[in-house]
Amino acid sequence: MTTKEAPKDKLDAAFFDYVNNVSGVEDENKALRDQNGQLERELEKFRRAPLIVCEIKEILGHQTLVRLPNGNEFLVEISTNCEQLKPGDSVVAEQKNLTILRKLSTTKKFDVERFVVIDKPDLSWDKVGGLKEQERDIREVVELPLKKPELFREVGINPPRGILLHGPPGTGKTLLAKAVAASTNSTFIEVVGSELVQKFIGEGAKLVKEMFQLAREKAPSIVFMDELDAIAATRVDVGTSGEREVQRTFMQLLSEIDGFEPLGNVKIIGCTNRKDILDPAVIRPGRLDRLIYVPLPDATGRKEIFHIHSKNMKLDKKVDIDALVLLTEDCSGAEINAMCTEAGYAAIRKDRTKIMMDDFIAAVDKVKTKGDTEFRRMFG
Repeated sequence: MTTKEAPKDKLDAAFFDYVNNVSGVEDENKALRDQNGQLERELEKFRRAPLIVCEIKEILGHQTLVRLPNGNEFLVEISTNCEQLKPGDSVVAEQKNLTILRKLSTTKKFDVERFVVIDKPDLSWDKVGGLKEQERDIREVVELPLKKPELFREVGINPPRGILLHGPPGTGKTLLAKAVAASTNSTFIEVVGSELVQKFIGEGAKLVKEMFQLAREKAPSIVFMDELDAIAATRVDVGTSGEREVQRTFMQLLSEIDGFEPLGNVKIIGCTNRKDILDPAVIRPGRLDRLIYVPLPDATGRKEIFHIHSKNMKLDKKVDIDALVLLTEDCSGAEINAMCTEAGYAAIRKDRTKIMMDDFIAAVDKVKTKGDTEFRRMFG
C-alpha cells in the first residue's frame, strides 16, 4: 500500500512545484510589464511639447486675442473641448500654433502672495511703548469700525478708509500697524511700495488690483503699504517711460482706495518717512485722510521702551534705567532696541549672563556714534 502511494506523492509534489514556478513567472512578467508601461509613459512626457500660459485679451467669435508673457499678442483658435472663456482668464495653449486647449483654475496672472506678507500678527499693545496718543488715534480709525460697525451706522457716518503714518525712521510705525491688526483679529497684508513697480506696462497696476481683491477675500483685513513714497510721489508732466509706469500703478492704487468697488472691511495703512514728497491725491479726504505723526519718543516713552526690551534680560541691580533715558535723548525706539541687544552682546563677550551698567553705557555710545556717523555721511 505504501509503495503504491509514494509515486503519487512525488507526482503531486512535482506538479505543485511546477504550478508555483509558473505562478512566479507570471507575477514577474506582470511586474515587468507594469514597469515597462510606466517607463513608456515617462518617456512620452519627455517627447510631449510644452504648453504655454497666456492671457485672454478679447473674444472674437471662434477665435480669441491672447497676450503672451513677453507682451506679444496673437489671434488664435479655441479648441472645441475648451470651456467658456472671458477676457482676463489665464489659459494654456499649444506652443506651435497657440491653439487654446483649456482654462486654468485661477484667473490671476500674478501669484500675489509671493509679493506680499500675509499673516495674523500676535503683537499686543503692551509691546508698543511711548506711543499712547498715536495708539488712540489708530484704534479709533481702524479698530473701532471693524469691531463696532453698527455704531457708525447709528451715527450715520462712514469711517475713514485709511490712515498715513509718517515720521522719522525707527519710531514704531510698523509696530502700530501690526498691533492694531492683532487687536482686530484681521489678516495683515504687508507690501513695500517698490515691489509694486513691475517690468512690463500694466503689470504693476494689475498687481495692485489683485492685492486688493485678496484683501477683500480675506476680510477683515489691513493692507499695510510700507515706503509709500516709492510709488506715490508727486506726479510730474515729463519723465521717462519708467516714471510713467510708476504713475500708472499709482493711479490704480488711487482707484482701489476710492473707486466704484467698495472696500468693505478692508482698511489701508500707508507708511512713509517722506510725507513732503507725497502726491496730494493720496492724502486728500476720502483716501488716506487721517495723518498720524509718529515722533521720536520723549523721556517717558524711552523709559517704557527700555522696560519692554529689557524685560527678559538679567540686569544687575546697579542698572539705572532713568540714567539711560537721559543718555538716549533724540534716539528712536529701534535704536533703543539695538542698545539692549548690544549690551547683551557685551555681557556674552565677557562670559557673563548678567548685564551690567557699563555694558549699557558702552552700547549707548556705540549705537549713537554709529547713528552720528551715518548722519554725517548722508548730510554732512
